[in-house]
Amino acid sequence: MNLPDFRSSLADPLSRFLQFKQALNRKYRTEAAALRLFDDYLCKHNVADWQAIDSATIDAFLQSRPRTRPRSYNHLLGVLHRFFAFAIMQQWIRQNPVTARPRRNTGNRIPYLFDLRDAKRLLAIARGLPDKPRAPLRGLVYETVFALLYGLGMRVGEVARLKIGDADLTCDTLFIRDTKFTKSRIVPMGPKLAERLKRYIEECHGSTKGPDMPLFSFTKRGCIHEGTISQTFHLLVPRLNLHIPPGVSSPRVHDLRHAFAVATLLRWYREGVDPNCRLIHLATFLGHVDPNSTAVYLTITEDLLHEAAQRFQVMAPKGGWQ
Repeated sequence: MNLPDFRSSLADPLSRFLQFKQALNRKYRTEAAALRLFDDYLCKHNVADWQAIDSATIDAFLQSRPRTRPRSYNHLLGVLHRFFAFAIMQQWIRQNPVTARPRRNTGNRIPYLFDLRDAKRLLAIARGLPDKPRAPLRGLVYETVFALLYGLGMRVGEVARLKIGDADLTCDTLFIRDTKFTKSRIVPMGPKLAERLKRYIEECHGSTKGPDMPLFSFTKRGCIHEGTISQTFHLLVPRLNLHIPPGVSSPRVHDLRHAFAVATLLRWYREGVDPNCRLIHLATFLGHVDPNSTAVYLTITEDLLHEAAQRFQVMAPKGGWQ
């Protein structure tokens, strides 16, 4: 990623901070955009050096960038805090001027969890999408895309960027490159999903399937855009007539990945597997650097509570707790 063209008195430190983060295999794109806003603010207000930056300067910058959602505000605040913590580590300053407190997030989104029946209906409706002049085999493309999202828990961008050569139909695996944390991984497919993908490649690409060709594309210019996948998903959801429980958000395409993670945990419970011992496996499969990131996906559902209660009854002493 090209570094932003910083222009303030902190241009060099800001660039060094981003270089440091990228050396740790972090893309840091949204963080770079946030630091560019801070750099512009310093230029606009003629902030000359480190000594001119105090907590009042930081607070004024935060007020100049209104954030209605706590998550957005906390992200901006966190980027600034990490930058100045880096400056302390480099001995450029002695104390962190970021003293504002994060906002409490009281509106955490509860995702809609697709079950197998929902997913099958989604694929069937997607398969019925009519072709367009610039989108031949449109139904088959989206059916296969949603099958990979639900069946493997992949990110939308990961599916969108797949090349034909990434699919090893001999070993039934997918090579996932250019992930969120710039770590490639190999994901195994079950036999049914592998056969579905094989049929798709034969029907969509035939004999002209070079390894570097996009797996999903309607043009010769490049891969299908992840935003297009999301828009199509939202187009199809109303046709599913889903029952959305109170408090649960309207379905998003990312919920297919969420459903995969929860279904995996539920299957482990039912098979008698200790989820704590296998969470690192799920984190690796999903492409997470930290298992704590995986835990965010494991929404408590009625089925999970039931299975956890069953596990507790088996492990608890018959005489009860003394």
